[in-house]
Amino acid sequence: MRIYRVGGYDITDPRDCSVYLLDTKEPVLIDVGFGANIDALAANMKKEGLDPKEVSTVILTHCHVDHIGGADEFRFRYGSRLVMHVLDAQIVGRADQRLTAAFCFQKVLRPFPIDITLSGEEGRLTVGDQELVWLHTPGHTPGSISVYADVGEKRVLFAQDLSAPLLEEFDCDPAAWRRSAEKLLALDADILCDGHTGVYQPRDMARKYIESCIAANLGERDSSSA
Repeated sequence: MRIYRVGGYDITDPRDCSVYLLDTKEPVLIDVGFGANIDALAANMKKEGLDPKEVSTVILTHCHVDHIGGADEFRFRYGSRLVMHVLDAQIVGRADQRLTAAFCFQKVLRPFPIDITLSGEEGRLTVGDQELVWLHTPGHTPGSISVYADVGEKRVLFAQDLSAPLLEEFDCDPAAWRRSAEKLLALDADILCDGHTGVYQPRDMARKYIESCIAANLGERDSSSA
């Protein structure tokens, strides 16, 4: 399996998260970005020799609009199914302008349905010839998920917004976030793909990055409670 970054602030639109394409027998997208430049997203796939129409599945890691704003349009154009945790799917389904952070981007998000809703704490998705494991990692949003795949001897983890501050206006839950971060540390990933800050490898760099995010968020909480 090959992995490509096909979307992001520097290659599609300044409001986009990093969008990762997993080149499996049935290609998978991890998030889809803000949605202002689907054409550029598709063009980046084609540069790698991949047809957007072959993307069977778009896994949405959480409900913030810089990650999901283009999901409904991408599905309309290319027929992909959308996958999301039920807790965040409910937020998208009612187009909550605050909890999706749409108001921050001056975007009016319209409600759209999710094709496959995940529930519980962990599960597996088999897409083509690749098994993906999803983990419920709340804190940043109620239904945040992280996804990992074991590729050969390497574990690749997609943990999209680890470095994001835990803001009250988005109903972030610092205690839940800390438990989620500890869960991700325990995975001992060889490669970590973040939604905004890049890719971290080898294993010790991925671990240090998660630890630095924990320290940063704990520091913010300590200073705010002083």
